[in-house]
Amino acid sequence: MTSADNAIDPRMFRRALGNFASGVTIVTACAADGRKVGVTANSFNSVSLDPPLILWSLDKRSSAWAVFEVASHFTVNLLSSDQIQLSNHFARPQEDKFAGINYANGLGNSPLLEGCSGNFQCANYQQIDGGDHWIMIGKVEKFEDHSRTPLVYHQGGYAMVLPHPRGRKPENTDTPESSSLLNTKLGDNLFYLMIQAVNASHPHFVQQHLQLGMRNSESRLLMVLDSAPNACLGDLQQAVAMPAREVEEAMANLQQKGYLHLDGQLRQVTPAGHAKLEELWETVLKAQQELFKELSEGELEVFKKGLRLAMGSR
Repeated sequence: MTSADNAIDPRMFRRALGNFASGVTIVTACAADGRKVGVTANSFNSVSLDPPLILWSLDKRSSAWAVFEVASHFTVNLLSSDQIQLSNHFARPQEDKFAGINYANGLGNSPLLEGCSGNFQCANYQQIDGGDHWIMIGKVEKFEDHSRTPLVYHQGGYAMVLPHPRGRKPENTDTPESSSLLNTKLGDNLFYLMIQAVNASHPHFVQQHLQLGMRNSESRLLMVLDSAPNACLGDLQQAVAMPAREVEEAMANLQQKGYLHLDGQLRQVTPAGHAKLEELWETVLKAQQELFKELSEGELEVFKKGLRLAMGSR
């Protein structure tokens, strides 16, 4: 939609942009008077190798702009996959976001957060007016690469990087690559098997939900709300692995579709929502039965126990 007669719906535009997976960062800076700011952002990207330039963007409504505008430096902290709570923490308005947070001082005293995948310490190189955001370009003067698994943002929810499945059926052969690899030592590597199993099954599962008119984030949230309608926002964020803003937007979408009734802090799944849940659970059950049809009930219980043990190791 490009003409004036077909104005772009901001919410739908954001959802479409969410199809582009991005990393999650916390950008920090410090003013001359010592005031520190930090914001969660997924707009980070590279610009140039020579000179070494990167960019990110900041909402013009952000109170942190007063510091970023005048700070000599800022640091882009690349979050690791186990830092969802830290991402949510810096995404919320707070009096002192750094209270109780472990960090060191980088260039220009911009905070370097612990446990990150890496960071880029940048001189405040250029600021560009970009619609409702300021585009911040930084000249990298120092960086650290800790090579931890990064936190990813996709379709309104947090995600992790997994190796791409190469088990597609090659041309001119009847044996998929992954099947032949199962006869090697990899076949005894439980972590390899779990990753390959998720890669093989999850895309089909997501497509089934889309056919029911539900994005993955919406179906996850509806299922959680059915079991825990009075859960606080923090518990919902943890259960569905989504930032607060995306949880609230998904709830608004569910309400718009008639699946959820919102009255202040009260949430109630509607009859239409329960009907949609029956479709969703039926889809899940059929997929499970087809996928694990060769396992007995006892074997399935052992399989579930193994998965719960893996989940409990976090």
